[in-house]
Amino acid sequence: MTRFSAWSVFKAGLSGQKNWDRQWRDPEPRPEYDVVIVGAGLHGLATAYYLGKNHGAKNIAVLEKGWLGGGNAGRNTTIIRSNYMMPGNRQFYEHSLKLWENLSHDLNYNVMFSQRAHVSLFHSPAARDAAARRYNLMRLTGSDGEFWDLARLKKEIPHLNYNHARFPIIGAAVQPRAGNARHDAVAWGYARGADRQGVDIIQNCEVTGMEREGGKVVSLQTSRGSIGVKKVGLAVAGNSSRLWQMAGLGRLPIETHLLQAFVSEPIKPMLDQVVVYGVGGAHFYISQSDKGGMVFGGDLDWYKSYAQRGNLPLVQDVSECTTAILPCLSRVRLLRHWAGLMDMSMDGSPFICKTPLGNLYLNAGWNYGGFKATPASGWYFADLIANDRPDPTIGHFDLNRFSRGANIDERGAGPDPKLHG
Repeated sequence: MTRFSAWSVFKAGLSGQKNWDRQWRDPEPRPEYDVVIVGAGLHGLATAYYLGKNHGAKNIAVLEKGWLGGGNAGRNTTIIRSNYMMPGNRQFYEHSLKLWENLSHDLNYNVMFSQRAHVSLFHSPAARDAAARRYNLMRLTGSDGEFWDLARLKKEIPHLNYNHARFPIIGAAVQPRAGNARHDAVAWGYARGADRQGVDIIQNCEVTGMEREGGKVVSLQTSRGSIGVKKVGLAVAGNSSRLWQMAGLGRLPIETHLLQAFVSEPIKPMLDQVVVYGVGGAHFYISQSDKGGMVFGGDLDWYKSYAQRGNLPLVQDVSECTTAILPCLSRVRLLRHWAGLMDMSMDGSPFICKTPLGNLYLNAGWNYGGFKATPASGWYFADLIANDRPDPTIGHFDLNRFSRGANIDERGAGPDPKLHG
């Protein structure tokens, strides 16, 4: 495989960029693997990559029922931040952000990570005080954060609705190191890196059953035949409950909901930050892609579904949120919208943990945090699988925390999965 460099790109340009090697193989499945990761999305590919890079694991496969990165990996708004404050979440997402900062160099692949700042608007003194608590804790634990008063906010983002907003803007909490990345480039970079570690990435290979013996999974039944396994990691996002039941483990404390996202027609550069607000029942976030489209979204569809398509009430709701805060976009045309499957846990925080089966490991319950968590999720899930014990950082992310009363409720929204957006 060619290692990318300025020289390699220049050299390939002399031949019209026609002589590049294939970036990852398309192998046939072997009869047995030491580790099988189910799900070739961002978390599954990152796990396989770090299993090889950090732990020297060999004989690994990633199984994907469709095509690489074709699930939630391509159905999100690509926001990256670490402005969490709960124990466990605080350390985990900060580690993830630090991995993002060097990810392109680590993978030798440009994931287009842009640290353009995450700007959370507030509309009342109470909201400002709540944000102060969170951002002071971030700064005390080695992260970055700052407050912009109204004058600074107007200077940085002059075209917000300052004069006629239903909920007047009084300032913002800002994480300057936050930003976004290109989701498909992240998937391709991790796939390329995993393949370089010898991982078999097997597409169009749906897991249809699991054979158990002696409290362990001994083989996976797939659309491409039976595959023997020594260890299995599940990283299947909104389909976690389905695979959990396939393993004969009953019900997970997860609900699957839709989260719609939208992109407009390309326009001239106008927004160099990620802007977020939530007030009066509204929840909204927006940024501008490198192609010029405005990428935005809002709340979940509150009913449970695996449909991966949205509905018109949320289109209307998010459109109203858009024009409320950025009236200048009112005549911009919507290019497309889509829905991802969100596995919403009871407290809004994830699971990276062992399961009742001795060789089955779970990565699930990411709520709104899946994309930004990608590097750290792969890092710690690989560590869990390799060493058969959780790192202290993810010690809180287990299935038993609810029975202990140790909820990790970042929003204080209570045990309702729909409210943890």
